[in-house]
Amino acid sequence: MTQKPVKSPWLWVPSLYLTEGIPYILIIVVSVVMYKKLGVSNADIGLYTSLLYLPWVIKPIWSPIIDLIGTKRKWFLSMQFILALVFLGAGLTTPASNFFFLTLAFFWMGAFASATNDIASDGMYLIALKPEQQSFFVGLRGTFYRIGMITGQGLIVIIAGYLETSLGNNTQAWSWTMIIVAGLMLILTAINYLTTPAVEENEEVPTEKLSRAEERANFFKVFETFFNKKNIALSLTFVLIYRLGESQLVKMASPFLLDEKADGGLAISTSDYGLIYGTVGVIALLLGGILGGIAISRDGLGKWMIPMALSLNLPNLLYIALAYFQPNSLLFAGGVVIIEQLGYGFGFAAYMVFLIYLAEGIFKTSHYAIATGFMAMGMMFPGMLSGYIQEWLGYTGFFVWVGVAMIPALVIAASVKYPRDFGKKVD
Repeated sequence: MTQKPVKSPWLWVPSLYLTEGIPYILIIVVSVVMYKKLGVSNADIGLYTSLLYLPWVIKPIWSPIIDLIGTKRKWFLSMQFILALVFLGAGLTTPASNFFFLTLAFFWMGAFASATNDIASDGMYLIALKPEQQSFFVGLRGTFYRIGMITGQGLIVIIAGYLETSLGNNTQAWSWTMIIVAGLMLILTAINYLTTPAVEENEEVPTEKLSRAEERANFFKVFETFFNKKNIALSLTFVLIYRLGESQLVKMASPFLLDEKADGGLAISTSDYGLIYGTVGVIALLLGGILGGIAISRDGLGKWMIPMALSLNLPNLLYIALAYFQPNSLLFAGGVVIIEQLGYGFGFAAYMVFLIYLAEGIFKTSHYAIATGFMAMGMMFPGMLSGYIQEWLGYTGFFVWVGVAMIPALVIAASVKYPRDFGKKVD
C-alpha cells in the first residue's frame, strides 16, 4: 500500500526522467568526446569507456536492496546529489597531469550512482502512479529521457565546443563544462526534491510477510525461472549479438568525426559534432524508434524482425564511404549520421520488443532487468575491443569490419524464436 500522492505527475515525471537521461549520456557517450579532445588514444577510449557499462550490466544484482532499505525518493535524491559531486570532481581534476585516471574514477562512481538512480526513479514511477496513470505518462517519461540525451550529447557538447574556441584550451574548456554539468545536476536534484511526492511504502508488517529464508529462495527463483525459459540460450545469443556492429561503431564514430584528416578523421569541430550527432542525430533516432514501434504494433514482430535488423546494420556501411573520401562537406557527414541514427532507432524497436517478450511470465519486472543487463553486456564487450581494432585497421578498415559484424547479427535475427504476432496491437 502507498499513500496517495498529493503532487501532480505533470510536475515531477518530466524532471525526474530528464535527470535520469543526462548523467547516462554524459558518462557513456560524452566522455568519449571529452577524452578524444584531450588526446586519449582510441584504444584506451574504447576499452575504458565501455567498462562504464558494467553498472548497468549488474544492476539487477543490487536492485532488491533499494526495495528493502529506505525509500525510492531518498535513494534517487541521494544518487542525484552524488552525481553532482561526481561531475564537480571530474571538472576539478581534468587539469591534472593524471586526469585520465582521476576523471575515469569519478565517471566510474557516477556510473554506479546513475544506474542506482535509474532503479529508484523507475520504482518511484511504479509506486507513485496508479496503473492507468503509468500508461498515460509513459510517453512523457520517454520524451523527457530523450530530451536529457539531447541536452547531454547536444547542448553540453556545444557548450564545450564554444569554450574550446573562446578559451583556446581544451583542458580548461572541458573542466568548466563538467563544473557546469555539476551545477545543472544540483539544480535538478533540488527541483526533484521540491516536486516529487513523499510516497512511502506502508510500514505495517503484513500477516503474509515472508521469512528471510523464503525471501532468499524467491530471490534465487527469479534467476532460476529466467534461465529456465524456453530457448533461453538462443534468446540470450540474440540479445548479445544483434548489435554486434553497432556496439563497436558507437564507440568509434565520435573519434572518427573529431579526428584530424591526417589521422583518417573528418576534423569536425566539437560544436558541430554536438549539433550533428547530439541534436539532429538524436532526433532522427527518436523518429526511427517511433516509426518502428508503430510498425510492430500494426503487424507484429515477426514481419519486421529481418527488415529492422537490416535497417540497424546497413546504414553503417555509409561510414566506409565517409572514411575513404573524407569529404569536407558537413552536410555529407550530417546526412550519413541522420540515416544511420534513423535506421538504428527503427531497428532498435525490434530489439526492445523482443526484450519485453523475453520478460513475459512470472517475475516480469525482474526478468526485464536481467534482460537489459545482458543488453548492456552486448554493448560493453565489443566496445572494449573497438579502439584496438580501429587502431589496427584504420578507420576505413574498421568500418568494413563493422559491416562484416552485421552477418552474425542477421543470422541470429533469422534464427531466434518468438511468436510472430508478438507486439501486435489487439483490436
